[in-house]
Amino acid sequence: MQTEPPRDPTPVGEPLTGARPRWGHLRHGSDIGVWGWGWTQEEAFERAAVALCAVITEPSKVLPRESVDVSCEAPDTEVLFTDWLNALIYEMSARRMLFSRFEVHLTGGRLEGRAWGEPVEVERHEPAVEVKAATLTGLAVRREADGGWYVQCVVDV
Repeated sequence: MQTEPPRDPTPVGEPLTGARPRWGHLRHGSDIGVWGWGWTQEEAFERAAVALCAVITEPSKVLPRESVDVSCEAPDTEVLFTDWLNALIYEMSARRMLFSRFEVHLTGGRLEGRAWGEPVEVERHEPAVEVKAATLTGLAVRREADGGWYVQCVVDV
């Protein structure tokens, strides 16, 4: 499994600006890894959420029409990251929605977030797979040498 974000080419959904990619996918057997990078942990969590949704459909196809509040709590940042993704997976399944925009606020071991999206329209969104869960496989939340934050884990599809 690739443990560093790819430097080239730019992942699907990212603008071709020459800047460092902010989210993407990792190969992992029959499952897929998702990762996010940001200058803060919050940004990295938000961008990994975009990568999660990009496993299902092209994020640009999902309009941010409705918001859903998401909160979770965990004893450490790594578990909090997977809890965040699992909360999003739950909300997408229960509400039959897809998301494309995210906001995260971290305080201690608590996450308060919001996801924006819309109900699934199969013909327009063309969902590729159903994500079942974020796992502890390949789990990483770390500060990088450039001062940014990198998060990743494998999701079960």
